[in-house]
Amino acid sequence: MADLVKIVAIEARLRNCKNVVTLGVRPNYADYSDYEKRLIQNAPKIYYPSAFYADLFDAMGKKTFPSYHTYKCVQDKIKQTALFDLLSIPHPFTRVFFGNRKYKTISHYFKFPFIGKIPRGSALGRGVYLITNEEELMQYCQETHVAYIQEFLPVDRDMRIVIIGRQVALAYWREAPPGEFRTNIAIGGRVSLDPVPQDAIDLALFTARKCRWDDVGIDIIQHHNSYYVLEANMKYGKAGFRAAGIDYIKLIEQMIENGEI
Repeated sequence: MADLVKIVAIEARLRNCKNVVTLGVRPNYADYSDYEKRLIQNAPKIYYPSAFYADLFDAMGKKTFPSYHTYKCVQDKIKQTALFDLLSIPHPFTRVFFGNRKYKTISHYFKFPFIGKIPRGSALGRGVYLITNEEELMQYCQETHVAYIQEFLPVDRDMRIVIIGRQVALAYWREAPPGEFRTNIAIGGRVSLDPVPQDAIDLALFTARKCRWDDVGIDIIQHHNSYYVLEANMKYGKAGFRAAGIDYIKLIEQMIENGEI
C-alpha cells in the first residue's frame, strides 16, 4: 500500500505541480475509481479539497490544506464581516439589509457616498459599486436581494497580503486606475512592489490566525493612519506573484516538500 501514499489534490489548482496527483471534484464519491478512492483514503492530507469535501474530510478526521475553516468564508462577504466583528478585527463600518424596502433603512445608517457590494459569489471587482445618490441606491437594491453596505474610505491603493500556511508569501500594493475607486487587477489596477508597512503585514497575519485561514489573500487599506481589513480572497489571483518574479507553482511544490503546508 506504500505506493498509494501520495500527495493528493481534489481541485485543479495544483494540477501543474509535479509532486501532486490531482483527481478533480466529483460530487458523487462513487464516481472515483477504486484506485482514486484508495489514494484519498491513504493520503495523510488532501490538498484543495473543494468547498464540497472540505468539511466532510474534517468530519472524518482527514487533514486538508487549505483548512476547512478557510472554505467556510469563500466569496461570502457577509460571513467574513460577521467574523471580523466577532474577533474585533478592524474593518470599515458595514451592515447587511434585507427586504423589499431595504433602501429606506440604509439611509438611516449611511450617508452618501458609500459602497454597495453583491455579498456572495462576486470577485475580481465585479459587483462593487460606489453609490452617490438615491437613484444609484435604488438601482443597486434592485440587483440584489441582500444589500451589503459599507462606509466609503477614499484611497487610491490598497494592500494585498498573501498568506500560505503560516507565513507571508507575498505582500504588494494594488493601485487604482485613473477615475476608478476599485484597485482590482482585473479592471486595470496596477501591481506596485513598494514596501508594505509592517503594521499591515502584522494585521494580515493576525487576521489569518484568528480566523484560522491558511491560504488567503487579505486586502487591507490605510486610511488616516489606521489599517482596515476589507476582505479575504481564498481564490486570489497570481498577477502579484508574476510581477514579483515568483513562480507560484514552484513555490507551492517547495512548500509541500518542506512540510510547510
